[in-house]
Amino acid sequence: MPEVCRARSTNRRPFRRNPKLQPPIGKEQIQQKPLNPHYIAGFIDGEGSFSVSINHHKTLTSGIEIKPEFEIELRADDREILERIVATIGCGKVYDCSYERYGWFPHAKLKVTSAKDLEEKLFPFIDQYPLQAKKRQVYALFREIVLMVRSKKHLSEEGLQKIQQLRNEMRKFGKKHNFVVKFNAQLETARIRENRSSGGV
Repeated sequence: MPEVCRARSTNRRPFRRNPKLQPPIGKEQIQQKPLNPHYIAGFIDGEGSFSVSINHHKTLTSGIEIKPEFEIELRADDREILERIVATIGCGKVYDCSYERYGWFPHAKLKVTSAKDLEEKLFPFIDQYPLQAKKRQVYALFREIVLMVRSKKHLSEEGLQKIQQLRNEMRKFGKKHNFVVKFNAQLETARIRENRSSGGV
């Protein structure tokens, strides 16, 4: 799904920030009250998305970049919910997104992209307040991938193949069985946005 987002614009070369959108905000700028954690767990079950992209990266020693992300995207008039989730779990940023060219209402997106924040903030929260729907199985696979990245296991060929296998398992819970047997960085890059839905059902 093409999007215009303060975090990353898919249609600009070179990258430019959309001046119509507000800068992302994190927990330091948010003054909202925390939410009931059980409510958040249910919200993640319904609206949360766990995704992992695998891409070529010229500046990395391994030449491969593993990017895990947790996201929740809502209409902009529900932005307060996202801010209160950030205030409760203690990590993530809220971004403005515009789909004006498609005639859609503005959206807001909560993203956690730091593997450290995922391990130290989000995972303890979800482990304490477990998911109840099938997304708990996607979360378990996502969690294993992130912990492998944090322990540098993705730098070995064996570790990279294991991560690919785990992400294929994540995709099986999506709307499409769009998984591959062997790693293909060009194919993976093309599927970054698709992973958001296939890993987040």
